[in-house]
Amino acid sequence: MAIARLGRQAKRPYGFYIKMTAIASLGLCFIFAWSMLSSSSSSVTSQRSSFSDISEPVSANEKVRDSGVHSEKSDPGRIKVPKEDNKQKSDFRGEDWKKGDGSVSVNEQNAEKKDRKDSVDHKMEGIDTKLKEGVATNGSHGLEESKGEELQKEKEPEDEVEDKEEVLDHDGEMNEETEGDGDLDASLEQESAEKIDDENGGSKSTVKGKKKMGPLFDSRTHYTWKICHTRSKHNYIPCIDIESTPGKLQSYRHRERSCPKTHSLCLVPLPPEGYGSPVHWPESKLKILYKNVAHPKLAAFIKTRSWVTLSEEYLTFPQDQSEFKGGVLHYIESIEETVPDIEWGKNIRIVLDIGCTDASFGASLLDKEVLTLSLGLKDDPVDLAQVAIERGFPAVVSPFQTRRLPFPSGVFDAIHCGGCSVPWHSNGGKLLLELNRILRPGGYFILSSKHDNIEAEEAMSTLTASICWNILAHKSNEFSEVGVKIYQKPESNDIYELRRKKNPPLCKEDENPDAAWYVAMKTCLHTIPASIEQRGAEWPEEWPKRLDTFPDWLSDREKLIADTEHWKATVNKSYLNGMGVDWSNVRNIMDMKSIYGGFAAALSQQKVWVMNVVPVHAPDTLPIIYERGLLGIYHDWCESFVTYPRSYDLLHADHLFSRLKNRCKQPVGIVVEMDRLLRPGGWAIIRDKMEILDPLEGILRSLHWEIRMTYAQDKEGVICAQKTMWRP
Repeated sequence: MAIARLGRQAKRPYGFYIKMTAIASLGLCFIFAWSMLSSSSSSVTSQRSSFSDISEPVSANEKVRDSGVHSEKSDPGRIKVPKEDNKQKSDFRGEDWKKGDGSVSVNEQNAEKKDRKDSVDHKMEGIDTKLKEGVATNGSHGLEESKGEELQKEKEPEDEVEDKEEVLDHDGEMNEETEGDGDLDASLEQESAEKIDDENGGSKSTVKGKKKMGPLFDSRTHYTWKICHTRSKHNYIPCIDIESTPGKLQSYRHRERSCPKTHSLCLVPLPPEGYGSPVHWPESKLKILYKNVAHPKLAAFIKTRSWVTLSEEYLTFPQDQSEFKGGVLHYIESIEETVPDIEWGKNIRIVLDIGCTDASFGASLLDKEVLTLSLGLKDDPVDLAQVAIERGFPAVVSPFQTRRLPFPSGVFDAIHCGGCSVPWHSNGGKLLLELNRILRPGGYFILSSKHDNIEAEEAMSTLTASICWNILAHKSNEFSEVGVKIYQKPESNDIYELRRKKNPPLCKEDENPDAAWYVAMKTCLHTIPASIEQRGAEWPEEWPKRLDTFPDWLSDREKLIADTEHWKATVNKSYLNGMGVDWSNVRNIMDMKSIYGGFAAALSQQKVWVMNVVPVHAPDTLPIIYERGLLGIYHDWCESFVTYPRSYDLLHADHLFSRLKNRCKQPVGIVVEMDRLLRPGGWAIIRDKMEILDPLEGILRSLHWEIRMTYAQDKEGVICAQKTMWRP
């Protein structure tokens, strides 16, 4: 009756107003009901009332070496939320927010990009190969050396990266795009179209405005995963294991890093014999599960070695056995006795070990508070880097041929090559000159090798004399035919001026010694820092003082101190207790976007080691990390990392994805790479913007990762997820 009466009233002259009132009332009711349903459907795996420190804690506003963090004097364990962020509070949605069953199909990713490109005249195909092939690709490089190999570039301030990302092409050129205001492909298409018009004598075509970039992850995309079918199988390293080369180039495998044109979106399988939970530290120093690292070459190798035995399901490493005759402890102590200034664990903190053998050298030095990074040479007959990582020792894998190693200059206190067969004197001494680049002024090179090639020894003596390395000791091992030589790099440039022959020459002043990403090795000597304001002019403080002693060359100590205090509070208040991580199972950790190493420093009292990764497009803070006595490496996350699958127990990604929005063609490939790096049962702690974490949670669920904890505050959030044993 009421409705009929309302209809009759509506027919009267003033019925229009009644209609509008009714519509407005119904609309308000609908909005109220919808808001109630939305709030009730929001769910998370774990809700917390803390984690107010989820916003990005630091940023760098200095160029290259002079990078830093925000210096607000606020509580380092909590964030300072901008006022405008309080207007709209984001929150995580639970499993019922996903569309479909959580599986995703990677074939739908580039539909919008294709639509953009269709509007451009197809004549651009052949005008400029660089524009067509690869700006913002994942760094695919051919096997041959190209003159545009030097991709290390001047870094943008960290707090500006979100607004202006750097995009690299294959020839090392840098293209900058404004995030949110433009699209790289659209700008390139416009440039190509203008080239075509110029060639045709016509007027330049213009594109009105720039198209905005879409979200990093498209929540509408559905993913279906498949297993990688590669020759390397469960040990696949995408940028090192060349899987598709012509027959003539097969002999060139593993010689240089060469990445696929696109990120591998397949999942690396588990070992065929199954995968078991790794032996906990410190028991893993003495034994590991053989099936986790088994491969045919290793099986044949251990039959000829006494320092490793296969006992039932374990590989065991007897303490009294070593690759070094007489024992590794005798070897290490004899080095310190010969050169007392070495002082393992005090004066010497960071060591690079060239080539992985039994890792006993690094294992014994670890008891002396020395961090040893083993460099597995992928072209070795038997690469034991995977064994070292499984045991809980730091290691990376890299070819060592013509390109620089991914480390800054002058950061290693000592470099060791045991049972060394590296031809240091070949190719103009490039390999030794590369060690000279990364060795700290006054640092030590310890070389043990057999006396089986007199010509090679003479060539090595000539080369070391030409770069002014001083021989501190030369002795033969009393238990074997191995000789040990200890060299020291000069501490000043004076000795270079005294050389009769200026060969190798000094590098040019504009030659950046820290440029290391896809940069060819140089046959020149970098000058040694002379003034106190230059990094490397003075030796760091003894460990552990150097962790919190900030050098004079650091331009803004307050930012480093703020970063250190922030992570100390965050780790103690949140990470160690509130994330749901079983830290007794954690040994190998990677900080995927480190700035000053504050996260690693906060964990220094835990029984863990941290690989600090400084992205190549970020400010170059890696020298600071080494100065503090921590490990690190350069990397571009648009490419695969230099290690075996299942290397890490925990991955930490603090605002990594939001810094890659304009760089990588397939951002989901980074998630796949995280799945490759992480051991089954391992954890990932991801902090970023909610617009990224929301769809990222769906991708992790499609990989069957278990979401252990989610937390959101305003537009920032945290995910803690655990990888499972699932494979498609």
